[in-house]
Amino acid sequence: MRNIDSLKNSSAFKEVYEYNHSVANKLLVLYSAPAQGKKLGISVSKKIGNSVVRHRAARLIRVSYLHIKELLPEDTALIVIGRAGIVGKKQEEVEDALLHLCKKQNLVKES
Repeated sequence: MRNIDSLKNSSAFKEVYEYNHSVANKLLVLYSAPAQGKKLGISVSKKIGNSVVRHRAARLIRVSYLHIKELLPEDTALIVIGRAGIVGKKQEEVEDALLHLCKKQNLVKES
């Protein structure tokens, strides 16, 4: 499961945020920007819940990303932010939400 290149520091996150290309739904917010290779950053605020809830949300996002990774363009950096609606959702629902946002940003072709 560790075949994810992640955005590691605040300057990498800042570059994607400054590209200012975002979409959202009830579960997630997705920022995207061109990058060297596929990269993922995950952010889940303390407003969502305690550490157990936040880490579960981050795991759901990570697994969802792994399932759709091959559909994404090669040189793209994504930041996925968990919203309060993610609490209590199943992995399939989070994956559908992430795929929906990727389609809204034209990262994945409609099928």
